[in-house]
Amino acid sequence: MKYTRPAFGDPNIKTFYKSSPFRAGGFDVPIVNDRPIPIRENFKRAAECRSPLWVPNSATDFNFAMLYQVSGMPEADWTAKERYYYKDWWGVDWMFVPEAGGPMLKPNTQFLDDITEWEEKVVFPDIDAYDFEGKCKEWLKTCDPDKIYHVNIGQGCTERLVALRGGYTDAMVDMALEPEAVRAFLDAFADWVIRVIDKVTKYIPVDYMTYHDDWGTERDTFFSEAMMEDMVFEPTKRIFDHMHEKGITVQLHSCGKIERFLPYMIDMGVNTLQIQARANDFRAYKEKYGDKLALEVMMMPDPSWGKEQVLSYIREVVDTYGKGGGLVSSFMHGDPEILWDGTMELYYYSREKYEEERN
Repeated sequence: MKYTRPAFGDPNIKTFYKSSPFRAGGFDVPIVNDRPIPIRENFKRAAECRSPLWVPNSATDFNFAMLYQVSGMPEADWTAKERYYYKDWWGVDWMFVPEAGGPMLKPNTQFLDDITEWEEKVVFPDIDAYDFEGKCKEWLKTCDPDKIYHVNIGQGCTERLVALRGGYTDAMVDMALEPEAVRAFLDAFADWVIRVIDKVTKYIPVDYMTYHDDWGTERDTFFSEAMMEDMVFEPTKRIFDHMHEKGITVQLHSCGKIERFLPYMIDMGVNTLQIQARANDFRAYKEKYGDKLALEVMMMPDPSWGKEQVLSYIREVVDTYGKGGGLVSSFMHGDPEILWDGTMELYYYSREKYEEERN
């Protein structure tokens, strides 16, 4: 152990309160003082798989906002304890399900009955009707300018298709039977997302954007490689290219077993992946694509684990997925002492490992 980990409660170490849009309350997270390079430079190295000096931890290194926080668009109350209904800014009906931890389409409703009628019946949200400027400035007041500005822009191409069509069954049938209409809608949607990106980046110097598009179940993808190539690839790549042109690192969030689409993700320009560990072989992906795609590994230790078991788990994650970079992480814990010690272990252990690699 080269670096001494500051002990829990060390008076020389300040803390900051880290809240989350997904749950009530937050955590007091310790502030790491001795960073050898700026957080922003280190993050770029990690996301581009080129020898960072430590593993970025979203809890300590990022300023994070969901799109609704910087736009004022309608969104679910993720802290709600009871089920309730609401409309999103497209007019689609949703139900928030607290026991599932998120929203789902309102059962037995369908906004669009026929995908071939999307041009007549779908009204794209007027982004100028929302107070992006005010909301962005309000959020920036809560930020540390030395940290990464990370904005999650929400639903992607296929997720919006699914939302409009009332579920995956009809959306996937559309992709099979009405590919021209689907492609036309996805192209128009990509144009709209690009305008949203321009609106957000007008007021926030965004470093990192997360784009959501779930492409599979835990068994396989929802659609084929041919459908990816014919309909989904080009609109999605245009969005990612636009982010890159603005100097933004691209994260793709995609649920399901999406292994067959990994080569397409690389060609699209994805930098980091936020995917399901239980549905995907992270070790195999790291071995095969570790110099091209970074993984976000969410560190969520079992609540029954003691401190030493948690620290051992953190070291194992760094050893397994951190080689050469390509690892971005999140570590949070409900126990204040384990949160402190885990935060320090992730930072100092990864620094030691990357110094060993460079030497």
